[in-house]
Amino acid sequence: MSSAARSRPFKPSPDHRSQYAVFRKIPTRWSDNDMYGHVNNVVYYGWFDTAINALLIERGVLDIYHGEVVGFVVETQCNYFAPLAFPQTTVEAGIRVTQTGRSSVRYEIGLFAEGAETAAAQGHFVHVYVDRKSQRPVELSPELAAVVHTLMKV
Repeated sequence: MSSAARSRPFKPSPDHRSQYAVFRKIPTRWSDNDMYGHVNNVVYYGWFDTAINALLIERGVLDIYHGEVVGFVVETQCNYFAPLAFPQTTVEAGIRVTQTGRSSVRYEIGLFAEGAETAAAQGHFVHVYVDRKSQRPVELSPELAAVVHTLMKV
C-alpha cells in the first residue's frame, strides 16, 4: 500500500434506515440552528443522548433520579452527510446496539430527516454503566441486558 493510500481517511457512507432497530422522533427548535442556517454540530450529540436515554427510561431500565446505576459516556463520534435545519418538524433518530461488554454498551444512532431513507448524520456513544455512589463499573443488569438485546443489529 502506498503512503498516500495509508494517509487517506476512511470515508463512511450514510446508513439506510433499515439498519436500525427502533426510531424516536425528536423535534427541532429555532435555537438548534447556527448562523449558517442549519443545525449546529453540538446539537447532534444532544439528540444522540436524548434518543438513547429516553428509550431506556421508557423501557424501565434507567432511573436518572433514583437509580443505583447510571451510564457514563466514555466514547462518542459522529459523521455528517447532509444538513438538518429548523423548521423541519422532526428528526427521526434510529438506534441500534452493535457491541456489549460486561459493563458497557455501544449504541449507534442514525439521524434522519423526517421520512428520509438515508442518514443525514450517524455516530455512536459507548456507555459504561457504573454504580452511582462509587462510580465504579458494574455488570449490566438482566433487565438492561434484555433491552439491549432487542436493539442488537449488525
